[in-house]
Order: sequence, then structure tokens, then C-alpha cells
Amino acid sequence: MGIAKGFAAAAAVFGMLASVPASAGSIEDAEKLRRLDIMLMVTGLRCRTTPYNFQADYGRFTTKHIAALNAASRQLQSQLAARVGPDKAARALDKISTGMANTYGQGHPWLSCAELKVAARSLAQAEGPAVLAEAADQLLARSGSARFAWAR
Repeated sequence: MGIAKGFAAAAAVFGMLASVPASAGSIEDAEKLRRLDIMLMVTGLRCRTTPYNFQADYGRFTTKHIAALNAASRQLQSQLAARVGPDKAARALDKISTGMANTYGQGHPWLSCAELKVAARSLAQAEGPAVLAEAADQLLARSGSARFAWAR
């Protein structure tokens, strides 16, 4: 699928996602947001030498959603503090984050750099953590979903 078609389909998908409720505060959503951020960061680094470099789009994504991304990180660290103690929580979160990053060290399992660029650009325009959590469900799936078929 061409990039132009991908952008058109992305707009349709994110229009559909706009109907997701505005609140997303579960620990599962916090983990999804952390994983989404890390996936975009790692794959963005892998794609930066291609014609589909999306570092600027990733930067806009993190700038726009920094409050939600930081809240997700704090929520995960708080949960870990309850399990392993406050002094070990930061190290535990770093270890989990490293594991997440290693998952994408060889690239995304089914999205190309061109498709990830479309996704990053769309996510930079998305509104609210619930929309990000829904996008994470789709983008972090082990294989492409029908709803995110535009990214294939």
C-alpha cells in the first residue's frame, strides 16, 4: 500500500479511535503506553537512516503526550515499589524497559519503517491516553490487525 493511501487510512483509523473514552488509567494501560513509547523510540532509531526517518514525528509524539507517558511510568514504578520496595522500583522499571526495548531491537515484527512513520505521525496528533492505549493494542500486536491494515 502506498504512503498516500496509508495516510488516508490512518486518518480514518484515528477518527474511529476518537470515540474511545477519554480516561485510561489502568496499570495495563500504563504498561501499553510505556511499551508504545519504547517501541517507537527503538524502531525510530533503526529507521533513522532510511528514507522513512520518523525521529521528528516521534519527537512530536513525546512532546504532545509527555504528561501521559510520564504518568504511565510513575504508575508502573509505583506498582513495582509496592511489590519490590521503593529502593528497588527504579531498577526494576529499568530492567522491564530494557526488555521491552530488546523486543524491537531487530525492528517491528510486521511494520516497515514507512508504516511506522505513518503511525508515529498519526500518534503525534492523537488526543488522550485512551486513544494511545487503543493504538498500542493495535501497533504492539504480534501481527497486523484488520483495523490497522493500512499499516501493512
